[in-house]
Amino acid sequence: MLKFWKKKNADKDAGQPAEKAPAEAVAPESDSVLPQEALAEIPAPVDATQAAAPVEPPTPEPAPEPAPAKRSWRERLAGSAFSRGLGALFTRHPKLDDDLLDELETTLITADVGIEASTELVESLRKRMHKREFADAGALLAALRQSLVGMLAPVQRPLDVAGRKPFVVLVVGINGAGKTTTIGKLARRWRDENRAVMLAAGDTFRAAAVEQLKTWGERNQVPVISQGQDADAASVIFDALQACRSRGTDVLIADTAGRLHTQGGLMDELGKIARVLKKIDADAPHEVLMVIDGTTGQNAVNQVRQFRQIVGVTGLVVTKLDGTAKGGVVFALAREFGLPIRFVGLGEAATDLRSFDAEAFVDGLLPASLGNGQSHD
Repeated sequence: MLKFWKKKNADKDAGQPAEKAPAEAVAPESDSVLPQEALAEIPAPVDATQAAAPVEPPTPEPAPEPAPAKRSWRERLAGSAFSRGLGALFTRHPKLDDDLLDELETTLITADVGIEASTELVESLRKRMHKREFADAGALLAALRQSLVGMLAPVQRPLDVAGRKPFVVLVVGINGAGKTTTIGKLARRWRDENRAVMLAAGDTFRAAAVEQLKTWGERNQVPVISQGQDADAASVIFDALQACRSRGTDVLIADTAGRLHTQGGLMDELGKIARVLKKIDADAPHEVLMVIDGTTGQNAVNQVRQFRQIVGVTGLVVTKLDGTAKGGVVFALAREFGLPIRFVGLGEAATDLRSFDAEAFVDGLLPASLGNGQSHD
């Protein structure tokens, strides 16, 4: 009986389904089965109480390089024949005597100061030397500096464009003197002074001159009035002045064709431009600014004489004084005409068009070891 009961229970257990095996892991919200290796890549839950890892601050961007420093007058003028000549003279001839003064006169003439101006300067120093006013050559050099500054001080008169609106600046000069570049730098200067500036492309004679002026206008964000090559220059500048009056522009800078002072027809055109402008403003142009290449030497005196007769030059700009210019022509112009020297060009940058400063100019020409020790920006 017992055997029968055990056999019956055994048969009953055999008929029951086997115990279920553990279910395989599946990905959340998915019916697909993940392999065990994938489960190992699932990150463990983050413990909220665990402190967050410190975040590295972003690497700062490198600061922009500073703009190049503005070079001093002495740095710009040290290469002139004037400066080199004086330095060599006082180095080889430190003794105070008549021979030193004779060589000084030659040096000044060679540097384009002019024969008359050089002779007057040296004879004045000679008289003082014979009166024993100078203890040594250094004292004589200091007296020379004083005399040179005295020659230039009367022509140190900055150009003031305030008081008239628009203030009309007519820019003249021979070919290659640097008129268009000077105009671009003037536009930048006055625009930086928060003045509204307009340019007139009156150089319709030279190929590509109009496009060159337009490039300067775009660079300085200044409008340019033009009519293309071979247009009537007086008509272009007349239209520009009318546009300035209607727009309330502060300054009009009018370019003109570069011409030699011996070219009668082109010189007469300047007179026509001035007459046409006076139909709108009886006082225009308010400034006739002549640009002179500082490397032309004594020929600059003849140029100013001719332009002054035709168009009435009222101010000068002497350019290219940082290169091979001798430097002395500035003294010759001051003595001959007494016209204001408004600006001098000491380099290519816009900031190198400097308002003329008599002391800074003279100290820039004197050798550093022999000058007065002052530094001029």
